[in-house]
Amino acid sequence: MTTTSFRFDNSYAALGSPYSSAQPPTPVAQPDWIAWNAPLAKELGWSGGDVPGDDALSALSGNTLLPGSEPVATVYAGHQFGSYNPQLGDGRAILLGECLTPAGARFDLQLKGAGTTPYSRGGDGRSPIGPVVREYLVSEAMAALGVPTTRALAAIRTGERVYRQTAEYGAVLTRVASSHLRIGTMQYFAVSQRGEGLEALVDYTVQRHYADAMDAASELNPDLSATELLLTVVGQRLAGLVAQWQGLGFIHGVLNTDNMLLCGETVDYGPCAFMDAFSHNQVFSSIDTQGRYAFANQPRIVHWNYTMLAQSLLSLLPGEQDEAVAIAQRLVDSFPAQFDEAYNTVLTAKFGLDHMREGDRELIDGFFAQLQQDQLDFTLSFRWLTEVAAGALDDSLIPEVFVPTAGLNGWLGLWRRRFVANTGGRSTHIEAMQSSNPVTIPRNHLVAGAIAAAENGDDTALLDLEARWKQPFAWRDADLEYIRPPEPEEQVLRTFCGT
Repeated sequence: MTTTSFRFDNSYAALGSPYSSAQPPTPVAQPDWIAWNAPLAKELGWSGGDVPGDDALSALSGNTLLPGSEPVATVYAGHQFGSYNPQLGDGRAILLGECLTPAGARFDLQLKGAGTTPYSRGGDGRSPIGPVVREYLVSEAMAALGVPTTRALAAIRTGERVYRQTAEYGAVLTRVASSHLRIGTMQYFAVSQRGEGLEALVDYTVQRHYADAMDAASELNPDLSATELLLTVVGQRLAGLVAQWQGLGFIHGVLNTDNMLLCGETVDYGPCAFMDAFSHNQVFSSIDTQGRYAFANQPRIVHWNYTMLAQSLLSLLPGEQDEAVAIAQRLVDSFPAQFDEAYNTVLTAKFGLDHMREGDRELIDGFFAQLQQDQLDFTLSFRWLTEVAAGALDDSLIPEVFVPTAGLNGWLGLWRRRFVANTGGRSTHIEAMQSSNPVTIPRNHLVAGAIAAAENGDDTALLDLEARWKQPFAWRDADLEYIRPPEPEEQVLRTFCGT
């Protein structure tokens, strides 16, 4: 095995047209490393050690192909801000193939910003350095926070300029995902292709992601169809995913159906951000002018996207049309309850509760209302509560970065009475809070600072943040600058896709 080799398979490329189009990356002028994720590379089966060579640089910039790679661009459709686009596809991303890991897992390896494809729609197929740095940092931070997510293996400068509003430096990201099968992929074959190829795609998706679930479910119900199984499991995954986002104050920013993966991983970090001061209606994305994808709307939007998936798969559900509609409606209607269950699990851990009791949601709603009224920091408010529960407030850095208001201290008395009513050991609930309420998050002003530095050829800030965000729940004295919220002049109120 050479240093640039992963163990490759190309099962999606083998499906052929119309699922994808063969497309090699477009070479770049002068590739240069920004970042290399050595632990992830090792997990994927990389044999070249922690320091990659020039051959890896050449392959992951798109100048040469990895052995065994059969690169393709994939096609999909999607609802973008509620309007259906019948054909989207990988306009600047190229799937190199599937990496088979030593542990027996399968992951897509994709180059983002690798040149034009049949789906570029007049674009240049490239990416500015900003979106590459943002996705590299935030996706890796999300993984450390325990959120299902795509990962970032490498970020590489291209030595070329890309032209958006102004000339910017270009870069290529190597993205790792369980797959890039999207709700929009199903929509393309259900609507744009009028069902042609849809059943084969469903079978492929179930076999790739949910074969064990299908086997287990079939033992209980031999008549269960692959389509019903897929809809059931994807609904559960997406409900759990958005519950985790809400628990961390994460705002995706562009929750179109083409930006939702059937494997349940977070994908496409273009205009994403974590909120600082809490606001139910927080929006960062510059293109979300109506607040469709605001923080409070995310569960409803994911439910809507899931409904679009069910609609796409309706023709494959068993029985006559009315029976198929009944199955789809039952699954769609079950989503809110699945989200509530997942979100309650998130909230009980964050507030240190044994389980949801009568009156607990009113207590929790009161906390969020106080945060909104007093414009308190989302992350630090929860960590303050955690240190109060542990009796460790004075030994932490919280007093240096967070001052509770009179209103929040008033609410604290209500919480204390509920906390002492818990069943089970006190330490168990404190540990749940400590592992659910991070100390550090990818604050937008820090990400913006790393982007600005990288645009000037300095990757120190990016590498520093990557290292610090690997342990988001741990206190370190040197982290004060990374814990505090931004000063008013540091706030980043708008984010951009960079496409």
